Amino acid sequence: MSEPLQQIKTFYEEAFQKLNGQHHTPEIEVIFYPYIGINQTIRIRRSKVFVRLAEVCRDLPLAAQNALAIILVSKLLGKKIPQTVLETYRGFIKNQELRKKVIANKRAKGRKIITSAKGDIYDLDEIFTHLNQIYFDNKIIKPTLTWSARKTYRILGHHDSTHETIVVSKSLDDKKTPKYIVEFVLFHEMLHIFHPTQHRDGRRYNHTPQFRRDEKKFAYFDEAENWVEQNIKKLKRNAKRK
Repeated sequence: MSEPLQQIKTFYEEAFQKLNGQHHTPEIEVIFYPYIGINQTIRIRRSKVFVRLAEVCRDLPLAAQNALAIILVSKLLGKKIPQTVLETYRGFIKNQELRKKVIANKRAKGRKIITSAKGDIYDLDEIFTHLNQIYFDNKIIKPTLTWSARKTYRILGHHDSTHETIVVSKSLDDKKTPKYIVEFVLFHEMLHIFHPTQHRDGRRYNHTPQFRRDEKKFAYFDEAENWVEQNIKKLKRNAKRK
């Protein structure tokens, strides 16, 4: 084991000793794993603790690694995480260089399934052009538009900023779906481009107050909200019968 990794392992041993009282400190294995993003996991199996740290975090300063060890062990043991520890860790992962590494990693390893913008009933390219002109004064640069590879019902649309793609659920490409529903879902995802995710205090804010205000400018906002609430379960039931 390399010296830096041994030091990181020591942080986890010390965290267990501090947080677990008089209980025996378990055997701990720490490795860096090629997660695409900033993911960390800690698990106990057969009395042994397995810690998996994202490869992109390998070069984090020891102070950040120590804070992360306390956070993960606290979560594992159901202990409250000290606010100062959270602030220390968040301060490091907000670093722009680290974020650039994560984005580059996602683009290199992430895989986005692209089908087509032209569906059986609705054409996302045409709808995007229409919405961009009416609501955004043609200010949004068109991303890749695609229907999802399979029908989904929990998530009707998704904007992937890393791959500059908007995906709309194939479940909506149906003659029984009003056009304004597809427009509303696409409009919502376009707003994510118009109002990018904000990062504050180590947290992500996707639906800001301004985002919500602009979302209500959609001409059929109330109708769309009601339709989705009343019909998604019905669409799912019909799909199962086919």
